[in-house]
Amino acid sequence: MWKIGLLLLFWVLLTSGELQQEETEPERRSQPPSGKLDFGYVPQGVYQTLAYYEPGVIGILFHMVHAFLYVVQPNPFPEDLIIKVAKDKFGAVQSEYQKPENIVLTLQAIYYETGFMVCAVLGLLFMVLLPLAGLFFCLCRCCDNCGGEMHQRQRKNADCQRGLLTTLLFATSLVITAGVLCAYAANQNLSSQLKGMRRLVSSNLRDLQSFTNETPTQIDYLIAQYATAKNKVISDLDNVGPLLGGKIHEELGKDVCPAMDGALNMAGAMRETKEALENVSMSLEVLQEATGKLHFNLSLVRFSLNRTLSDPGCSDEDSDATTAQLCRSIRSSLAQLHVSANFTRLPDVNNQLESVNQLLKTDLSNIIQKGYSSFNDTPGIVSDQMRNVVEGARGMLDIIGTNISSFSKVFPVHSTMANFTNFISHTHSKIEDSYPEIDQMDFYRWICCIGLCCMVVLILAFNFLAILCGTIGYDKHASPTTRGCVSNTGGTLLMAGVGFSFLFSWILMGVVTATFLVGGNVEKLVCEPFHTKQLFKVLDTPHLVNPEWRNFIPGYMYNDSDLDLTVESLYSNCKENRGIYSAMRLDKVFNVTTFLNSSLYTKEVGKMFNDVKIDLRVIVLLESEGKQNLIGFSETGVDRINYAAYLEEVNKGVTQVDLLSYANELEAQTDLMPKGPLQTSLKGHANSLRQIHSQQVIPMEQAMSMLNQSIRLLERTASDLPNKVTDILATIEAAQYLISQNATQVVNQETEKYKQTIVGYFRQYIEWVRTSLTMEVAACKPFSNIVDTVEIVACSFLVDSLNTFWFGLGCCALFLLPSIILSVKLAKFYRRMDTEDVYDDIETIPMKTILAYDTMTRFPRASAPPRHIDW
Repeated sequence: MWKIGLLLLFWVLLTSGELQQEETEPERRSQPPSGKLDFGYVPQGVYQTLAYYEPGVIGILFHMVHAFLYVVQPNPFPEDLIIKVAKDKFGAVQSEYQKPENIVLTLQAIYYETGFMVCAVLGLLFMVLLPLAGLFFCLCRCCDNCGGEMHQRQRKNADCQRGLLTTLLFATSLVITAGVLCAYAANQNLSSQLKGMRRLVSSNLRDLQSFTNETPTQIDYLIAQYATAKNKVISDLDNVGPLLGGKIHEELGKDVCPAMDGALNMAGAMRETKEALENVSMSLEVLQEATGKLHFNLSLVRFSLNRTLSDPGCSDEDSDATTAQLCRSIRSSLAQLHVSANFTRLPDVNNQLESVNQLLKTDLSNIIQKGYSSFNDTPGIVSDQMRNVVEGARGMLDIIGTNISSFSKVFPVHSTMANFTNFISHTHSKIEDSYPEIDQMDFYRWICCIGLCCMVVLILAFNFLAILCGTIGYDKHASPTTRGCVSNTGGTLLMAGVGFSFLFSWILMGVVTATFLVGGNVEKLVCEPFHTKQLFKVLDTPHLVNPEWRNFIPGYMYNDSDLDLTVESLYSNCKENRGIYSAMRLDKVFNVTTFLNSSLYTKEVGKMFNDVKIDLRVIVLLESEGKQNLIGFSETGVDRINYAAYLEEVNKGVTQVDLLSYANELEAQTDLMPKGPLQTSLKGHANSLRQIHSQQVIPMEQAMSMLNQSIRLLERTASDLPNKVTDILATIEAAQYLISQNATQVVNQETEKYKQTIVGYFRQYIEWVRTSLTMEVAACKPFSNIVDTVEIVACSFLVDSLNTFWFGLGCCALFLLPSIILSVKLAKFYRRMDTEDVYDDIETIPMKTILAYDTMTRFPRASAPPRHIDW
């Protein structure tokens, strides 16, 4: 069976494939992360077995038994002792027990089993002594001793004694009842769980069937998913231009793009310079013309104001001192009505403007865009030069796919799985055939256990019926010789119970002792160590099974005992539903690279990409015409403009005084004058100033603002212009040299990354296959479920039920001792006596309240006193 399984796993490994690790560790660390592939989910079989058992209410009894066993056997699991005994092959201990080491092992075993041995000795003493005690008790009673004489001495506390004995016997009977119910529950639980065992067995076999059915499907899925890696590689090869060329473009662009952006910005600066020069020229012309007109109009206003201020009303201080003072003030402010800025002395910029216009006849931006286009065509250049490599890689992919697909035809996995399925079906049918025999054996066991319980139930029936009859038939006025029939029947039943107790107790204790020794030791030496995994440590002890084997599983199956494969690791991996490939450590047994040498293809791909030569000298970033255009821009004379003179005049106001404020102040002073021709004339001059301000000053201020902005823009552009142009040209030359002469390093670097990306898809596929084989393919959960099922059936079903049965039955057997003693004593108070005590003083007897009490007349049998003084 295991050979069939190994054949299946061997085929799984062959289809998985592996990559040899040719590269050095630093190379692996330098590999870029490749694109993540999605291989989907490996088809998984649904395992139905739930290897878990919850006992329910009866679990309380199981815990009580476990606690009792811990009290009996508190010693830890004797791992070292078992290992030593196992290594001595058991027989040596028996044949050479005189050796000191074997004596030590024997003493260690006795020490470990001390609790069990003490309990077993007590049980044997119980079995031997109780029947003997019963025999002597019967003989003693036949001789009218040991309570056999039908005479009871009357005492004042007789009723109290009778009640106490009844209560104690009833309580003892209740304890025995609980014990027999515990034993009965364990008996029924075992029978019911054995019927449920069929479900677990069928479920495990169905899981094995699913295992055999799903494994070929999973392997086919692993092979089919090579297409995912292949399609991704083909996609990347088809897009070698954007992928490889794009990366080369991106790396070179770190130097090229800043240079080209600088040139493009300079082309924009040329256009801005033209616009600024035009604005300066136009603004200067407007301001020069407007300055003349403003000067003329202000002169007229001053002349008119002087003539108005010559009015006699302004000089007659005697008649109107206020007016005269205001006139003097206005006359003194007329000197402010002059133009402040003088634009006529500023030089024009026509020569610079003409030079820039001449340069702009050449479209520098278009030339730069051609350089951009040439550089951005890097992916296309790479795609054209990589065409032969792509075609060769396609052919190699087809070869790899053919080799992988051919493996599924080499090994007859489906026929192997079919044979394994037939084996499972045959095993299932044999198990099904054994069920009637198991049921029959369980029925016999159930009958025997019920028989033992019935022994106890019979004794309990006598006890409870006796207590019932004794209680109902009790008459406090009756003397021991006059007790009624019902009370006498109770006493007889008690003695019957005592007799059956002597007959059955040793049988019960014998069964309890035997089952206690078996069930208790199995629980402490097998079940409990299995849960704590100490049993696995014993099985995994080096050189335990064979002195030459370090680990017996790989030593037996693979003839390699040094392989790290233990029972515990195998069980734990299967428990976690890992693949049998990982659980059985088959990766260390089979060298699949001899069947699928993927490293060979990796080397071939590496050689193909190592021969790649990408020539980027066709890329021209900036033609000579564009370079001359930039040089010409630095020679236009823009940097020789007298910006300081322009800014000096622009920073001045249009007039020395704000005409609008001056007009408002003039009008305010006029309002202080008396109404008349003088006031009217001065207000007219104020309105004239306002009109000049709105029609001439405001347009001039706007023109000056435009001139200021343009001059400052030209000043920033012209600042160190020749050096700026020189730097741009030097940067472009350096970028051009990098592309034409020194791009090999960048090309090789990005080609290596691209190659590793392509190879990375194969590595991802191989790694996915490894992971799938480890975690998903042929998940060996059914095998750990079988072990767990055996543990559930053996420990939870059988051993726990067996231990609970002897625990309940032992409780019954032990409490039969107080039941016997109490029944014998209580029978004296229930049974009708032949004789009783006779008192001379009637006042001293308990029935003193009875009138005309005549013992001899009413009870002639009460004639003689007891023969023994102490009775």
